[in-house]
Amino acid sequence: MSSPLLQQLVEALRILPGVGPKSAQRMAYHVLERDRAGAGRLAGILAEAVERIGHCERCRDFSEQPVCATCSSASRDPQLLCVVETPADRLAIEQATGYRGLYYVLQGKLSPLDGIGPAELGLDRLEARLAEGGIAELIIATNPTVEGEATAHYLGQLARRHGVRPSRPAHGMPLGGELEYVDRGTLSHAFTSRAELT
Repeated sequence: MSSPLLQQLVEALRILPGVGPKSAQRMAYHVLERDRAGAGRLAGILAEAVERIGHCERCRDFSEQPVCATCSSASRDPQLLCVVETPADRLAIEQATGYRGLYYVLQGKLSPLDGIGPAELGLDRLEARLAEGGIAELIIATNPTVEGEATAHYLGQLARRHGVRPSRPAHGMPLGGELEYVDRGTLSHAFTSRAELT
C-alpha cells in the first residue's frame, strides 16, 4: 500500500468487531472511491458520538444526559431491576419482551484473568442501589457463558444480602450463547418464564 494515510485508515477500521485486514481494506477503498460524502458524515457523527455519549449515572447505559430516558421514566416499575452485560443486551430485551422495569448495565462480566473484577463492573454502585431499598427483584440476565454464570452467581449473593429476590431468565437460552444473538421469540419466552436464582 503506497499511501501511509490509507494504511492508517485501514488499521483504524480494523477496531470494529469482525473486521479483518481484507474487509477493512475494502471499506477504505469504498469510501474513498465511491462515497466520500458519506465518509465525511460518518467521521463527523463518530467524532460527535465519542465526544457527547457517556454513561447514565443510574444504570451505566449509554446516554447523552446524566440520567438516561429509561431511568427517568415515570412509567417504569422501580421494583424490578434487570442486570445485563452490555447495552446491546438491554436493547435486545427491550425489543423482544414486555419488560417495564429498570436496568443496570455492567459493561462486561467478571473475568479475573482479564483483570475485570467487581470494581470494573460498577458493582459498588449496584450494591448502593440495592441498599437504598425499593427493589423487590433483581433479574440477572447475564449471558449463559462461564463468565456470565460466575457473574450471575456473584450478583445473586449480592441481591440476597440486601433482601432482594434474584431471578434468571429461563427456557430456551442456549448455553454458551449471547443475548444479543438470541431470536426475539426465544428471548421473550425466556424472560417471561424466569426462575428464582438458587
